[in-house]
Amino acid sequence: MLANSNALILSAMSEIFDRDPRFSLIATSSTAEGFLGTVMRVPVQIGVVDWDLPVLGAAKLIEVLREHDAAPKLVVYGDGSGDLPRLAMTAGAAGFADRSGDTEALLATCADVAAGKMVFPFIDIRELQKDPIHSLSRRERTLLEALSKGRTNRELSKELGISTNTVKFHLSNLYEKLGVRNRAQAIAFYYAARESRGLGDRD
Repeated sequence: MLANSNALILSAMSEIFDRDPRFSLIATSSTAEGFLGTVMRVPVQIGVVDWDLPVLGAAKLIEVLREHDAAPKLVVYGDGSGDLPRLAMTAGAAGFADRSGDTEALLATCADVAAGKMVFPFIDIRELQKDPIHSLSRRERTLLEALSKGRTNRELSKELGISTNTVKFHLSNLYEKLGVRNRAQAIAFYYAARESRGLGDRD
C-alpha cells in the first residue's frame, strides 16, 4: 500500500508498482489515517509512506502500528540527504528509500524489506543512541510518565490493566532502552528529558 499527500507522486508510484510483477498494489491513501484504516482491515505486507503524511505523520503512524502483530513493514520515502533516514530508523521503519534515487532502488528496497531485511543508507549508530525516547513504544512512554508520578508496580498494574509481571517486563525493557539501571534513574531521565525537550508535551 502507498501513502503520499502529493497526488502526482502517488499516481507515479502506483504505476511503478503496478508494472512490477513482484508486487500487488492493494490500495493508496493521501493521509496516515486512511492508510491506518485500510491496513487494519486488509492484509498488507509492505507500506511505502511519506514522512510528513497528514495528519498523524509517519512517526506516529509507525508507533500506532507497533501494537498490531499483523501490521505491514513500512518503508519511508523521502529526502535522504538530511537526518530523515535516522529518524525513520529510530521510529521503527523497516526501510528508507531516497526520493532522489531511481525507481529501481525503491522497488529493490521494498523487495528486500518484504524478504525480512532492514534497508537504510549509512547511519552512524552513535547518533541513534543520543535520543532513546524515539525507541519507546506508546505503552513504554505511558509507563515512564506514570512512573514519574511515584506509582508502585501494583498501582501501575491496576492503572494500565496489566499484570505486575507484565509491568516488570515493560520496566526491564524501558530501563534497557533508556540506558538506566533502576526506577530512580528512569524518573530522573524523564524529568531531564522533559525539561530539555518538552517530553511531557509529546504525543
